[in-house]
Amino acid sequence: MQIDVQRVYDFNARSSSQCFLVDRLWPRGMKKEALKGVVWLPEVAPSTALRKWFSHDVEKWQEFMSQYFKELDDNSATWQPILEAGKAGAITLLYGAKDTKHNQAIALKAYLERLR
Repeated sequence: MQIDVQRVYDFNARSSSQCFLVDRLWPRGMKKEALKGVVWLPEVAPSTALRKWFSHDVEKWQEFMSQYFKELDDNSATWQPILEAGKAGAITLLYGAKDTKHNQAIALKAYLERLR
């Protein structure tokens, strides 16, 4: 399963992979037309409490991933569509955060890759 991660603001609608927006909140300034064909799965994103606690603080990254993985373990229905799409071909996880190395899409990719 090939999983790519891309910032939603850099998204090219001509992508050949199945794309999933994995943010709980719709990205600021993005029009829905710009993400036509993208599946938005807000429930797969970290809980609001976890997202606010993390606040993109790199010092909290490992604990964030641990807590997020627990949330994902308890809610397999939220990520199952991504896993199923990955069996059929490449997928792309889209996110809105500025930090390209420490965000929920990176963590979700790591989680899904360990399920293989």
